[in-house]
Amino acid sequence: MPTSASTARSAVPHGLAAHLAPVTTAPPVGSPIGLLSIPKIGLSQVVVEGVGQAQLRGGPGHYPSTPLPGQPGNASLAGHRTTYAAPFSDLNLLAPGDFVYVRTVQGLFRYSVVRTLVVDPTDVAVLDSAPPASTLTLTTCNPRYSAAQRLVVVAAFSGDTPTGAPAAPPTTTPAAPPAAVGAAHGADLGGSGGGVVPVVVWGAAVVAAAVLTRVAWVRTGRRLRWAVTTLGTAVVLVAVFLLFDAASQALPASF
Repeated sequence: MPTSASTARSAVPHGLAAHLAPVTTAPPVGSPIGLLSIPKIGLSQVVVEGVGQAQLRGGPGHYPSTPLPGQPGNASLAGHRTTYAAPFSDLNLLAPGDFVYVRTVQGLFRYSVVRTLVVDPTDVAVLDSAPPASTLTLTTCNPRYSAAQRLVVVAAFSGDTPTGAPAAPPTTTPAAPPAAVGAAHGADLGGSGGGVVPVVVWGAAVVAAAVLTRVAWVRTGRRLRWAVTTLGTAVVLVAVFLLFDAASQALPASF
């Protein structure tokens, strides 16, 4: 249940990092990299490395082609909007000034939302870094129940510094400019889905199983129809499960 903006902003965790962390090597794909918390929409979930279907089934994922959260550059995360618990379902409710927190092994980092935008699925430029800015970009499918576009929320690093005092600059190598990293993000925001062939195959299997069950039921004596019904129903249900699994894999990874 989303909280009010005033309540979300007052719930400031202790131990915020005052400045960005040094650049480190990203962990293997599938490994946890930190805990993402967004008080405004009641989100608190582990983030893993990678934005493929296997990674995003468990929660938000980190684009391997971008810096890790809390490090210089544009750290970028993707998450489901509709399926698999839909961690980014209410991402559209975020507004400028709302806080986003990411806790990693390097510390607790706070970001403040600066803008939201809707782009085409192929607009991977939103993942590029623009030195010296240090940002966190969240992406998901848009609108809800559709993969026609991508909703993007951009938040700027907001360290725990005295009022009016600038955050200390990181003592690290600045992120590469967009021209150097733009091609590394892939062709689609949030990962592309699989092919439609498995969907067609399992759809046909569901129909075939249902038809064969009906034919067998008609041709079987009354005493054995219960067995035909039981076995046929089990086969149809398995085929339906595999059909839905194939359909989910055919969708973009962040659907």
